Amino acid sequence: MRPSEQGLDEVDFEIRSGEVRALVGENGAGKSTLIKIITGTVQSSSGRMWMSDVPVDFGSPRDAQEAGIAAVHQELPLLEMRSVAENVFFGREPRRFGLIRWAEMYEATRNALRQIGAEVNPRAPVRSLKPAQRQMVAIARGVSLGAKLLVLDEPTSSLGAQEVEVFLDVMRRLRANGTAVIFVSHRFDELYAVCESVTVLRDGRAVRTGALRDIDRTELVTLMLGTGREELRSGLTAFGLRKRPGRAAIELLSARNISREPAIEDVSIDVRSGEIVGLAGLLGSGRTETARAIFGADRYASGTVTVEGKPVKPHSPRSAIRAGIGFVSEDRKLDGIVPQMSVADNLTLSALRPLSRFGFISRRRQQAVVAKYVTQLRIKVAGPAQKIRELSGGNQQKVLLARWLCRRVRILLLDDPTRGVDIAGRAEIQATIRELAEGGAGVLLISSELDEIVEGSSRTVVLRNGRVVAVLHGDDVTREAIMRAMAADE
Repeated sequence: MRPSEQGLDEVDFEIRSGEVRALVGENGAGKSTLIKIITGTVQSSSGRMWMSDVPVDFGSPRDAQEAGIAAVHQELPLLEMRSVAENVFFGREPRRFGLIRWAEMYEATRNALRQIGAEVNPRAPVRSLKPAQRQMVAIARGVSLGAKLLVLDEPTSSLGAQEVEVFLDVMRRLRANGTAVIFVSHRFDELYAVCESVTVLRDGRAVRTGALRDIDRTELVTLMLGTGREELRSGLTAFGLRKRPGRAAIELLSARNISREPAIEDVSIDVRSGEIVGLAGLLGSGRTETARAIFGADRYASGTVTVEGKPVKPHSPRSAIRAGIGFVSEDRKLDGIVPQMSVADNLTLSALRPLSRFGFISRRRQQAVVAKYVTQLRIKVAGPAQKIRELSGGNQQKVLLARWLCRRVRILLLDDPTRGVDIAGRAEIQATIRELAEGGAGVLLISSELDEIVEGSSRTVVLRNGRVVAVLHGDDVTREAIMRAMAADE
């Protein structure tokens, strides 16, 4: 396949049956564009594609599906209220005399799930499934299409460690069955676990394709960034403050005995000025629920939240924001961006009053603020008027972080802030978090990546089954200690 369009420059890409190919690059490097061309979402302005030596020209995703190409994206377009089988066969349900042949559809769904080793009830509503099971449903849809090529775009970004292992086993099954897989992920452990080969994109060009075992991790990152090894080592080091705050540190945030059954029970967390506090735990441990309760987004049954000793009105995000608390949700699509609005309006959404005079927004002030943070966070955007929905996920995340920076909040609750962000964008976000803490802010950092917690936090609170099971300080914050606490028996 050899597609190219605006955003890509003479990219050659080939993949064999039964091959798992890693596709890596910074946000904006061209990964999404290449995937969209391969899956028929957009058409290339030049170049050609072949499937099994036969020229193909996809005018739509349906054309690509009929040719044997299916995609599973980071944001799953599943129908929550419909059953697993209805999602797998949506738009192509087996019928007779216009009526759906339910027994046949359930059996075909069961067979597709069996091929990938997924234990999911075809009759279960999708809303009742865990994130990993939802990914299995999306893959089963591709299998049921008889896909020869499966494109997996950040499929593990919302999965926990155990769920990731299950997912990687599914990829091995696909490989053994002869399915070609394009795997996009920012998690190098996953890439090296299942991928045989890699294609590295940078600035719309393919800068390297080869066996992944021949490229070590440092070289892979330098290829993505276009930097040398020494520059990489000096620029992308651990970002955290591996020391405790000084004696003069002020207790900014105190959450005491927060309970919200069945998610969290009697959770207490303090954050002081100049401190990055990690909040670790497996999926379902209560990490996100704790942050949402502190911010007032979810109602909690008991407990108190204070900022510098002053109580924050429960269940009120407005009160939390006025008190100086900002919150970046793990689900930027649902709780973060406003897709139809511009980058400028999204970025300044929390600071409209300071930017307004007599009830009208000062566009001059707004543009100055936007320009400042676009430069500071290296947000790749055509201009402040560009719709935020058109940005890559990583750049959307940077806009959400900038939203609270321009508000000058003193406490930031960050729920997986680097999820789906490439290595360079991740380093920039981490550097910003470090600078905020060094400037006296307090940060509560939730992350699915243990390394981010270990490198970033001076203190880590570990949750299990909605309860605090460990509080680790300084050099005691290690992967091993966190994992022991997360997995310990009751």
